[in-house]
Amino acid sequence: MAVRFFKRIKLFPGVTLNLSKRGVSVSTGIKGAHVTVNKKGVRETVGIPGTGLFSTVMNPFKKRK
Repeated sequence: MAVRFFKRIKLFPGVTLNLSKRGVSVSTGIKGAHVTVNKKGVRETVGIPGTGLFSTVMNPFKKRK
């Protein structure tokens, strides 16, 4: 049985701090559209509230050489 940890802290309206075993991320946005930034990159999610329909695009940070 897997143990999961996830905590969401509302910093102020529209901005949350997300904590999990894998790391920390910050999300901002409105109902139906938000942007999440973590150590891997930026995730943009747009959806239609109440329908379960959404689209997500992940834009990873590029490694510098």
